[in-house]
Order: sequence, then C-alpha cells, then structure tokens
Amino acid sequence: MALEATGTILDKIVAARRAAVDHRKRVLPQIALRMALEKGTPQPVRDFLAVLAREGVSVIAEVKKASPSRGLLRADYVPADLAAQFESSGAAAISVLTEEEFFQGALEHLKQVRAATSVPVLRKDFLFDPWQIWEARAAGADSFLLIAAILDDALLGELLALGRTLGMEPLVEVHSRPELDRVLASGATIVGVNNRDLRTFEVSLETSLELIDAIPDDAVAVAESGLRTRADIDRLAGAGFDAFLIGEHLMTSEDPGAALRPLARGEDA
Repeated sequence: MALEATGTILDKIVAARRAAVDHRKRVLPQIALRMALEKGTPQPVRDFLAVLAREGVSVIAEVKKASPSRGLLRADYVPADLAAQFESSGAAAISVLTEEEFFQGALEHLKQVRAATSVPVLRKDFLFDPWQIWEARAAGADSFLLIAAILDDALLGELLALGRTLGMEPLVEVHSRPELDRVLASGATIVGVNNRDLRTFEVSLETSLELIDAIPDDAVAVAESGLRTRADIDRLAGAGFDAFLIGEHLMTSEDPGAALRPLARGEDA
C-alpha cells in the first residue's frame, strides 16, 4: 500500500503514474509479463551495487528530458547518445527517467541506453507495484529506484525482496531521518539521500550532510540532486558518501560529457 496522499507535487505525480500503470497492467497482465521474461532470454544483470561500492568516486549520470520544476531541460534529447558520452566520460552507471507525463521519459529510453552502454542502468521512476519491477527487468534494467516517501513498510519490503529475486539491488531513496530509519529497518543495501524535497522540489545539500552519520558503513550511501561541482562531490565524499547521482547539471550543459569529466574523474572539462 502507498502512503497517504497530502496534495503535494509528489502526490500528483504518483496519482498520474498509478492511472498509467493500471492501464498498462490491463494491456499486459503481470502473469504474461513474467512468463515472457522467464521463457525468453533476458539480458544478464549488470552489478549496480558493485560499481557503486568500488574505491574512488562513483557517479551515476542521469538522462532526463524534463522536470516538473524546470520544464524542458534538453531539446536535443537522444538518450543513447547521452549515455554513451557519459560512459566514456567516467560514469559508473546510468540513470534513466522513464516517467512520461512530468519528466517526458519512456521505458523505450531505458532500452536504448541499455543497448548503447556496458555499465549498469538504473530505472528511475515512481515505482509502487510489483508489476513495474517485472517491467523494469524485462526492459533490461539492472536496478531501480524505490522512494520511501511513497511506500509503506510492507510494500517497501516486498519490492526490495522482488528486486533481489530478479538479481536487481535497488537504490532506496530517503529525504528525512524518519524515512532513513524505515529504510534501514527494511534491510536496504544502497541508500540514497535526495537533496531535493519531492514535495516542494526545493534543493539543499545540507540534507545529505545531516543524514550521512546515520547511514551505516556497510551500506552504500548515494547523494542525489543539487550536485554541480567537484567541490560538492569532494565535500560529500569526505562526509562519507560513496556515490553521487547527477542529472540536471549535465542535461543543461552544452557538452554533457565534458561537464561530467571533472565530476567523475577530477579532470578539467
């Protein structure tokens, strides 16, 4: 069960997503989706956890066309080309926005990115139904995002377990200490702190700094949103973060690959 709606931007996105998923489930029931995946030859899962846990800076570079707060981010949006640039510029993994209405994404974008790269690919969306996890794996996703703010404890545990059954360790995202406590109790291995409050879309790096001490050393800690400079990354790495998800800064740069290099490798753009 999802958590109770409170009329925020996040609630509007989730409501729209729920209607879209309900429609798609009628077209392709979960049992048919599972059978197609199990009888086919699914692409091997790339190890998302391993690339984030390795020594040094690990950057998850995100491809997304638009956002609710800023509108269109990139008119010349070719996900496969962007992802290839990011991989060659040092990205450890690629995140793909697949939500259609508010971010102008598509599951097809994830398939294109998976075919164009050799690094793990994360499905970033508003996921609250096991059907969406099966859909992500069928599309070639190696991991997926779970947002604690929209999931109760039972559903969070169910989706986390399903991901592991399919070989996909999810990135579980929090924005507050109560959410973090819930996520740690669920047994999540990859914990993301979103510096953007999805209820208001305001961003502050202080959110990560306030929560890092409560993330245990045996979890992979990921800082998300609001990262623009190598100094931001060095500051958060020094505080204890292992990996960094960067999207809008890259999407709004004239040369996204060049913008990533100093962040991922410490090189000049």
